[in-house]
Amino acid sequence: MTGKVQESVVRTAAAETVRSAKEPHYAISALAKEFGITPRAIRFYESRGLLSPERIGTTRRYSKRDRARLMLILRGRNLGFTIEDVGEYLALYDADPGQLAQTRLLLGKVTNAIAGLETKQRDIERSLADLRDIRDRCEGHLRKRD
Repeated sequence: MTGKVQESVVRTAAAETVRSAKEPHYAISALAKEFGITPRAIRFYESRGLLSPERIGTTRRYSKRDRARLMLILRGRNLGFTIEDVGEYLALYDADPGQLAQTRLLLGKVTNAIAGLETKQRDIERSLADLRDIRDRCEGHLRKRD
């Protein structure tokens, strides 16, 4: 490396270290408490490649980015998306600064989720109607016997 290039690399690394030191960081226990999940759940998301905290020895140090990703992971899981769906979404978030591909993917998955839930809703309404009919027949039968 030439002197100027090496000096530039050192300056960039030093600036990154200073920036990293200034950013807020979170312990796994703090994130778990904030989001009402267990540290084990956070480690699971990390093992699946969805989070990548800084490691200092055996201690994990989560950044604002990790916290935001965890929020997206939990929102996606709460909406019924698989870990793979969430991972695909997060990968596009990192790769597509304009977020067009991410938005298209999300639109397709949300549209499919809505259709699936509407189908389940119709099935539940049909089941409830059947159960109410059976209940009414049972009550009528018991009234006749009393």
